[in-house]
Amino acid sequence: MSERIDRDRLHAYADGQLSDDERAAIAARLAEHPDQRAEVADWLRQKALLHDAYDPLLAEPLPPALAALAASGGRPRLRPLRIAAALGWIAVGVTLGSVGDRFWRPAPDSTELATLPHRAAVAHAVFVPEVRHPVEVGADQEAHLVAWLSKRLGARLRVPGLRAEGFHLVGGRLIPSDSGPGALIMYEDSAGRRLTLYVCIDDANSGATAFRYARQDTLSTFYWIDGHSAYALSGELPRETLLPIATTIYRQLAGEPHG
Repeated sequence: MSERIDRDRLHAYADGQLSDDERAAIAARLAEHPDQRAEVADWLRQKALLHDAYDPLLAEPLPPALAALAASGGRPRLRPLRIAAALGWIAVGVTLGSVGDRFWRPAPDSTELATLPHRAAVAHAVFVPEVRHPVEVGADQEAHLVAWLSKRLGARLRVPGLRAEGFHLVGGRLIPSDSGPGALIMYEDSAGRRLTLYVCIDDANSGATAFRYARQDTLSTFYWIDGHSAYALSGELPRETLLPIATTIYRQLAGEPHG
């Protein structure tokens, strides 16, 4: 059996960055390493999901406000907002960012925010359809779930309560993010509709809270960064239905008690 393939070479293979001869050689070696072959297959499936979901958006023109900003060479300045102001920005984001169900694209320097809805959408698409194993730790072990994920993220994790909104906690799981470990918290209502709250750490720690709304087909996402933490709430709900739930989550994460 040949030696295991270097991960950099695997990524180059999956990204189509190798010559035809190199790709053929890697393909032959993958036949001897089924675990690496399965890993590459997972990468390619995720890549296909992202292309299917977001390639049409890349072809769209920038919103006029961002085009003007890019032309002027300017950069928006973000500053901490009070809860009331931040919640107001959610409404502004819905109004400005979702005309024609198009994504509101964040400023170019906000890498974490720019990729957040993409990653949250993929995580939602992968785990929501699961029947037997949608989460790793169930709601009956919520204290353990919070302690475990807080330790892995390196920051205190809060799990918002959404019973007043008609959703009960299903549980959560550890997932990868661009900046390291992330968490996916799942909720479900009596009709079987599921919401996911994607949480990861924002290494940039801008100290600002910026709200955005994204929609792709039937999936709606509210996402934002607050201090060290980045959040994305996703669900197959209209934005006007998801908005009050996002508002509740924001308030609870800001320290207000469960409703």
